[in-house]
Amino acid sequence: MQHLPSYLAVAAAVLLAALLGFLIGRLARHRHISAERKDAIKRSGAVILGAVYEKVLPFLPDFPYAPKDMVFIGKGFDYLVLDGLSEGTLRKIVFLEVKSGGSRLNANEKMISAVVQDGPIEWEEYRI
Repeated sequence: MQHLPSYLAVAAAVLLAALLGFLIGRLARHRHISAERKDAIKRSGAVILGAVYEKVLPFLPDFPYAPKDMVFIGKGFDYLVLDGLSEGTLRKIVFLEVKSGGSRLNANEKMISAVVQDGPIEWEEYRI
C-alpha cells in the first residue's frame, strides 16, 4: 500500500495534463473560429457594400449613363445599358458589370465579356 500515493500522484498528473491539453485545444479552436468569423463578417460586409454600390451607382453625378437607360439584370452582369434610349436616340448597348475594391470578374462574367467583345450577339423576336 505504500505505492498507492505515488499511483494517485501519477493518475492525478495524467488527469491534470489531459485537462490542460483539452483546455489549450479549446482555446486554440476558439481563436481559429473567431478568426474565421471575423473573415466571414469582413467578406459579408464587402458583398453588402458592393450590392449598395450597384444600386446607387446610376445616380452618382459623374456616372456616364442616364438611370432611365439602365436595366438591372444582376445575373451574369449587372446592367444592360441602352445608352440614349430615354432621349429617343439609341447610341449604343452596353453590358455593364459593377465592381468595387479589388473584386474581379468571376468565370461566368469573363465568358459573357468574351462573347460580347467577340461579337456573336443576336436579336431574336419570339412570338406566341
